[in-house]
Amino acid sequence: MASANNNLSGYDASKVPNGQNYRIAIVVAEWNISITDNLYQGARKTLLDHNVQSENIVKVDVPGSFELIYGASKVQRQGFDAVIAIGSIIQGETRHFEFIANAVSQGIKDLNLNGKAPVIFCVLTDDNIEQSKARSGGEMGNKGIEAAVTALRMIAL
Repeated sequence: MASANNNLSGYDASKVPNGQNYRIAIVVAEWNISITDNLYQGARKTLLDHNVQSENIVKVDVPGSFELIYGASKVQRQGFDAVIAIGSIIQGETRHFEFIANAVSQGIKDLNLNGKAPVIFCVLTDDNIEQSKARSGGEMGNKGIEAAVTALRMIAL
């Protein structure tokens, strides 16, 4: 596991751009909502900590991680400076996990190549719920925080 010895939420705040004039959409999958809501809360708090105005952070709910692609595409065309796509895909007993994880990864990659605003990948693809909990506010930090920092840095790119 690449993050086995790292807390994903640690970062140097002095290297993060001031988000005062930025508009950011956060598209959140409702599937595994206890995980995705924690990721959303981490991302939102981090954006606020870096001066993104509350009214400039727009949350869009979609049913599941697969629908993140369409949701992110739709808001990407609405003049946002960045889009954060938040989802949680947990391995089950069938290959469904692989198909969804691959499709979402490819879809978000395509949006980044073809869109006007960066789409930040904040989709957990874990083997079990314990790993998801660890990465959404547990011992491994909160991947939503990392996504917010990434969004601010990519806007400034």
